[in-house]
Amino acid sequence: MPHEPELQIALEAAELAGKLILEHYVELRPIPDAPADISTDTDRQAQAIILRHIHQAFPNDALCAEETIADFANVATSGQRLWIVDPIDGTRGFARKNGEFSVMVGFVAGGEVIAGVVAEPAHERIAYALRGDGCWRRDRGGAAARCLVTTTKDLAAATVVQSHSKPGKPSPQLLALRPARVVETYSAGIKLALVARGEADLYLNTYDASHDWDICAGQILVEEAGGKVTNFLGQKPAYGLPGSLQKHGLLASNGVLHEAALAALRTQGA
Repeated sequence: MPHEPELQIALEAAELAGKLILEHYVELRPIPDAPADISTDTDRQAQAIILRHIHQAFPNDALCAEETIADFANVATSGQRLWIVDPIDGTRGFARKNGEFSVMVGFVAGGEVIAGVVAEPAHERIAYALRGDGCWRRDRGGAAARCLVTTTKDLAAATVVQSHSKPGKPSPQLLALRPARVVETYSAGIKLALVARGEADLYLNTYDASHDWDICAGQILVEEAGGKVTNFLGQKPAYGLPGSLQKHGLLASNGVLHEAALAALRTQGA
């Protein structure tokens, strides 16, 4: 299929970065009070590995990534062919050493996400997708298996995955959905992958603004597994905009629940 080389490079880059991250993770002393905006030297080293691997294979492509690296200061950050990278999505989970972090590598062509990889090094899980070829997973060195979203049709029976929240203080958006079960984890990549894998029905992101690298690689996983990804206004993510911003929250679903979930969120003015 077209763009198979891009997917292969994304897989290789995520694997290379994952090895480095695990080496550092083993030696890491946990930081229990790690702040939400923490960044580590491991983030920067992992990102450099990913960007170098991509740039070597596709030297004319644009590169958009979370961390600033001087080596790539002269490379375009937007264009018709754009790579969007988060070397450690969920750095807080990495720093707290609870395994809740992922490596996210996405490729966008002509404004559409074409390929994406979300690797979970601490759990030996990886999910990946190529536009038109479905979403796949490999866990703990096993064979590739197809990912499909759930078939849950009722919000009252749904499992929602979201970021960690304060105990006893659910968000108005979560209260509006009234799901059967709530799962909390760091890393947007993990949460999007959970929906794609059929391990959750909905991913609820209540932040008014996220970034391209928080969403890109995971979006195509959900879509190729049969689901849907929009903001709370029902708009699909658009990449390469000023500041790499994604506004108005994010909802990823099995597709069947999407309109009902959006309608419920509107009752809270989301």
